[in-house]
Amino acid sequence: MLRSMNDLEKYTIAASDGHVGMVKDVLFDDLTWVVRYFVVETGLWLMHRKVLISPISIQKPNRWEHILPVLITTDQVKNSPKIDTDQPVSRQHEMDYLGFYGYPNYWGGTGLWAGGMYPYLMYPGYIDSLNGDEEIHKAEVAHQAVYDAENQENHQNKDPNLRSCQAIIDYHVHAKDGDIGHIAEILVEENTWAVRYLVINTSNWWGGHQVLISPEWIKDIDWLDESLTIDLTRQLIKDSPEYDSTEQINRHQEAEMYEHYGLTGYWARAPKANLVAQQ
Repeated sequence: MLRSMNDLEKYTIAASDGHVGMVKDVLFDDLTWVVRYFVVETGLWLMHRKVLISPISIQKPNRWEHILPVLITTDQVKNSPKIDTDQPVSRQHEMDYLGFYGYPNYWGGTGLWAGGMYPYLMYPGYIDSLNGDEEIHKAEVAHQAVYDAENQENHQNKDPNLRSCQAIIDYHVHAKDGDIGHIAEILVEENTWAVRYLVINTSNWWGGHQVLISPEWIKDIDWLDESLTIDLTRQLIKDSPEYDSTEQINRHQEAEMYEHYGLTGYWARAPKANLVAQQ
């Protein structure tokens, strides 16, 4: 399921023994375009200190009550390494954080999340809880194999390349042959926390609709100029299927869009496997 970052920033993080605070921002890896941390403001109970929460600990979101349950305690949050979330998060900060919670490094393998596709597989003891079903774990690894060659080098980079989702909203977007609009929203896949689409507002170009652009199609990003270039033409983007933010996008609509661009969908590029459902 695809979720809007705008909506997720209204969610409360709930630990096993109480509420932690509200999601204020999300940090993603600009090499793999995967959400690595939620920036959470803790409120009065921890003097409004901002803390990082990893998707590794997140369970199934409660969409009705706008809650993200996590498999940690408020005491763990209180005693976790203090990180200035208003400054770039270094790899050393990440190592301290992950070490505190007992999480493995996500950048040490070949997938979106180390050797697999889903962050919850990295939670301490999760694989053991599958009662030794090695075939399930092998299926997870196989499903991620498509990313091996393109991401291995990136994961070894000592610079974590973490970016704020809030910061890239309103970035200008250029096609091969001119401007097309600006980033209005970001859509992520709930199970993997991969950024699947940037929602582009084209009203400053042809007074038109919103369109979806995959990060895979980005040719270049100028962080200083706050702009990015897409490896597509303006006309091709203009003629693409319209995105309606009031409706939940489904796989059929995604397939239509990829077909319009003559590209293969991300879901069709990995070996099929009987994957573990998130607990």
